[in-house]
Amino acid sequence: MREHYREELEDINACLVEMANSAGSAMSTATTALLDADVALADRVIAGDEHIDAVRESIEQRCFALLARQQPVATDLRTVTAAMRIVADLERMGDLAVHVAKVARMRFPDPAVPQEVRPLFLEAGHIAESLVSKTATVIAKLDVEAAAQLEAEDDLMDQVHRQLFSELLSDTWPHGMEQAIDVTLLGRYYERFADHAVSVARRVVYLVTGEMEMRGV
Repeated sequence: MREHYREELEDINACLVEMANSAGSAMSTATTALLDADVALADRVIAGDEHIDAVRESIEQRCFALLARQQPVATDLRTVTAAMRIVADLERMGDLAVHVAKVARMRFPDPAVPQEVRPLFLEAGHIAESLVSKTATVIAKLDVEAAAQLEAEDDLMDQVHRQLFSELLSDTWPHGMEQAIDVTLLGRYYERFADHAVSVARRVVYLVTGEMEMRGV
């Protein structure tokens, strides 16, 4: 019985890694759809969100079953409760990729992102890819040091977000209010994506150390 319990925890962890990779792939594809005005890619991201939602539901049900059957304590209890919170962050990351894709789809066939800020969204996309790759590693290896590094990358995303606002508030902004709103929302989606990645990292740190604070950055 105990061996089966450990195997179940390990499989849940593997499903979390898969979910992180799915959220990362969704944001990567959504960024391409956004920058290339590719409605087919946008639709792929939107349709694929059902899979991420289904994985979340499955993991949550398995965690509830473990709590009911095994009544875990100490580290095992932290493992199960951390998984339930991590899965919520990962599902939200998938939702944010969908939000990006929906903006791309809404503006099709025109690009949703003006030429002036394309480099910033390209950079935001690269940071998001790096963040989610590290997030998957943090989950898979319970790597506290890698978790701490995510804070630094989140700072990079915050810098991009501030640069976007500088462009929007510039006297030389040549576009109308509608595109300004799009850019504002999109910047927020990428920023929140990064925030949820950091939240996942903090959950892993809590699981390993019993503390929510990440040190070493």
